[in-house]
Amino acid sequence: MEQYKQEFIEFMVDSNVLKFGEFTLKSGRKSPFFMNAGAYVTGSQLRRLGEYYAKAIHDNYGLDFDVLFGPAYKGIPLSVATTIAFSELYGKEIRYCSNRKEVKDHGDTGILLGSKLKDGDRVVIIEDVTTSGKSIEETFPIIKAQAKVEILGLMVSLNRMEVGKGGEKSALDEIRELYGFPANAIVTMQEVVEHLYGREYKGSVIIDEPTKAAIDAYYEQYGVK
Repeated sequence: MEQYKQEFIEFMVDSNVLKFGEFTLKSGRKSPFFMNAGAYVTGSQLRRLGEYYAKAIHDNYGLDFDVLFGPAYKGIPLSVATTIAFSELYGKEIRYCSNRKEVKDHGDTGILLGSKLKDGDRVVIIEDVTTSGKSIEETFPIIKAQAKVEILGLMVSLNRMEVGKGGEKSALDEIRELYGFPANAIVTMQEVVEHLYGREYKGSVIIDEPTKAAIDAYYEQYGVK
């Protein structure tokens, strides 16, 4: 596993973004882990987060694209932080773009924040986590309505590796099939477990035997077969 992925897993734990216990998800599923990107709240956290996203996007999609699109609301700071990181890490100027939930009819009018989308733009979509693919269902037509763009792919921070709405494939695999572009994550839950299971980190074992058993049971029920 790449060094930045190991660092990112520890960064999620340190930032209280990735937690283990018992959580009820929006889908109603009882999960032994929960990821809340809203817990990234400081300047240093957002700077580091943008760097991890930039490295993962660089690894998966290269540098030959024009716009990072972050769906409202959580995607807005993600797209801003990551475009800054691209400039600093790679000397590459990427434009950021996000949508509004409501169309604005005065001042900076329209549905978009940041850069307008132009015909021929190559776009990478950036999100926190995708469990069901519902946000892409909403985002895809918004992007396509603005200009004739090419969507190179989606990048999320964590691939939960559980079945999507169809009940057979993961949400990221469903997105690939439905929309025709790849979907990737900085890390997968498999990599998280591999890195943290049975290992002491800052004085405690984050994924001990009972937690690992709960994760295994969860994937027995909801994991991609």
